[in-house]
Amino acid sequence: MQHPTPIILIAAIGKNNELGKNNDLLWRLKSDMNFFKSTTSGHWVIMGRKSWESLPARFRPLPNRVNCVVSRNTDFQAEGAHLFSSLHSAIEKALESGAEKAFIIGGAQIYREALADGLVNEMYLTHVDASFEDADVFFPTIDDATWERQEVGHFESDENNEFAGVFFHYRKKAAGS
Repeated sequence: MQHPTPIILIAAIGKNNELGKNNDLLWRLKSDMNFFKSTTSGHWVIMGRKSWESLPARFRPLPNRVNCVVSRNTDFQAEGAHLFSSLHSAIEKALESGAEKAFIIGGAQIYREALADGLVNEMYLTHVDASFEDADVFFPTIDDATWERQEVGHFESDENNEFAGVFFHYRKKAAGS
């Protein structure tokens, strides 16, 4: 699916593709939060219902972004966000609206669908330098034959970051490369 608006997936993952546990993050990383905020600010963010519900109430909707929530529950309410019954319809609306960029920000089910359906050509993944045996949701396996990655930054473990991490920008390889 090629279109002028980049549809970009953004996530932080542990060494074994861990995303979270009990609808929460596995870590507290101020550097990753700042990267997420600066990268997505001013753009569309598309998330599943569980991701919306996991946001602290004071951050809902995420400020300075067009918030879109995907839920099959037609009675679900997300004050300050646009509701969609499918990931495809949320992306379609972003494209129709002339969004400069649209970010898919979670959760695991939405990430899986976006990658399986070939909806994204770019990803920003923060690789957290730790593994979490008690994680209950995981990011899909990244096929190195499909994606090329470039480091765009990193951070060390310190008082603001429980663990060290590296920011990577992934771009889908051209067919046949």
